[in-house]
Amino acid sequence: MSTVRIVVVDDYEPWRRFIASTFQERPDLQIVGEAADGMEGVQRVQELQPELVLLDIGLPKLNGIDAAQRIRECAPNTRILFCSQNRSRDIAQEAMRIGDGYVVKAGAPGDLLAGIEAVLQGKRFVSPLLSTWE
Repeated sequence: MSTVRIVVVDDYEPWRRFIASTFQERPDLQIVGEAADGMEGVQRVQELQPELVLLDIGLPKLNGIDAAQRIRECAPNTRILFCSQNRSRDIAQEAMRIGDGYVVKAGAPGDLLAGIEAVLQGKRFVSPLLSTWE
């Protein structure tokens, strides 16, 4: 399997560390860039053109949903997996109109890698913690 280049956009540094530690067992998943706000995230994705972006919704400067719309314009082949604490049905549905998947951070230890695998295969992924809204 070839290496998947990933940009992580999240303002919570311990979450970015969690993702990095999760990927230690997966040499095929490589974090090539990080950003702590939505504007910087869009710039990093535009520069790096990764295969996947892990994107929070509650971001400073530009929220994740608006950032995802801009990412779709500047990097149309990049898959978008939202990773958020937010369990609001309306927000999740709005995110899924733009993105490829949605992982609730509370379920990330079991859902993150499954979500990544699904969206990289062109499938949609919704965290089981949100399954009641589908």
